[in-house]
Amino acid sequence: MTGTLYGIGVGPGDPELMTVKAVRILQSAPVIAYPAADDGDSSARMIAAQFIPGEAIEMAIRVPMRPGRMPVEVYDQAARDIAVHLAEDRDVAVLCEGDPFFYGSFMYLHDRLAGTWPCRVVPGVSSLTACAAATAHPLVRRNDTLIVLPATLPDADLASRLEANNAAAILKVGRHLPRLRTIIEACGLTARTHYVEYASRDNEMVVRLEDRDDSPAPYFSMLLISEGDN
Repeated sequence: MTGTLYGIGVGPGDPELMTVKAVRILQSAPVIAYPAADDGDSSARMIAAQFIPGEAIEMAIRVPMRPGRMPVEVYDQAARDIAVHLAEDRDVAVLCEGDPFFYGSFMYLHDRLAGTWPCRVVPGVSSLTACAAATAHPLVRRNDTLIVLPATLPDADLASRLEANNAAAILKVGRHLPRLRTIIEACGLTARTHYVEYASRDNEMVVRLEDRDDSPAPYFSMLLISEGDN
């Protein structure tokens, strides 16, 4: 007998957006792991805190939250630590903000463990759908096309892809906001763009891009470019 690895999508921030299945598995898991900043708390844990059993073994995966190379060694070590519990027939639930397979950190553990141990993924409400709901404005309809872009792409790539699609979501805005504004303006898309930060949380903010200044944007922010009413 071995334990099962669960990737649990905890949604974008509001605990009420966690699924019934996610809560059920979380409340019965003997081991709960989650990514955490190397110098702070875990956002994923804060979302799910009220559902974590007091007797559960908790594992904080300390991930450097800095631009640059993905910390491969962090996930290598976390996979080894999780494997110890799985080998001793303890299920491990790994919390992941949003959805585990939509830019989720859980995928790096899945890459390392799923070929050896039983693994189940519990989808969560993604940041994309949470931000769209926050704008109260449809992203796409009928035969529209939607593209999802990381803000870290080069300027030329972003511009060409924005021009080739009806709607777009730009993730990981953060420090890239002034650069993105310039690209979007050059494409003539400013009037169709919403800025959203901390979707579904108490400090949620939604404004038109033209009404957002160039002060630093948080990591949990997104630009949504929609086709418009039709």
